[in-house]
Amino acid sequence: GSIGVPIWGVEVKLIEPDWSEIEGVDTVGEIAIRGHNIMKGYYKRPEATAACMRDGWFRTGDLGRRDADGAYYIVDRSKDMIIRGGFNVYPREVEELMITHPAVSLVAVVGIPDREYGEEIKAFVIRAAGTTISERELIDWTRERIAAYKYPRRIE
Repeated sequence: GSIGVPIWGVEVKLIEPDWSEIEGVDTVGEIAIRGHNIMKGYYKRPEATAACMRDGWFRTGDLGRRDADGAYYIVDRSKDMIIRGGFNVYPREVEELMITHPAVSLVAVVGIPDREYGEEIKAFVIRAAGTTISERELIDWTRERIAAYKYPRRIE
């Protein structure tokens, strides 16, 4: 769901890795915030401050999107994003789909090193009590419901 619109005194924008601003709606970027209540930097850590602060803007590490009404939605953490063959895959999106399967009790999706694609998608699944779905069946079920580059190729 939405995290809402910025409160008074706080500015929010979506940025690319190079700090350029992302315009438009429903385009994913890193959330950056600026305001009187935002930190000025890390104590005695200028390198860490330089990595996340610029002109008072703080990179949150959260990936989000903005809708037409100006409300923001968190999509995932930037450090969690999987880049598979040049495509960005948000683990949370895959997890939110897989958890809807009745045989899945808990799921965590991660990227693992892959020679061909850079990263491959792997899901760690705890099956619901009394269920016997195979890894292949769960991969096929997921593949039918999500973009071809997003479904996990491996399940453990």
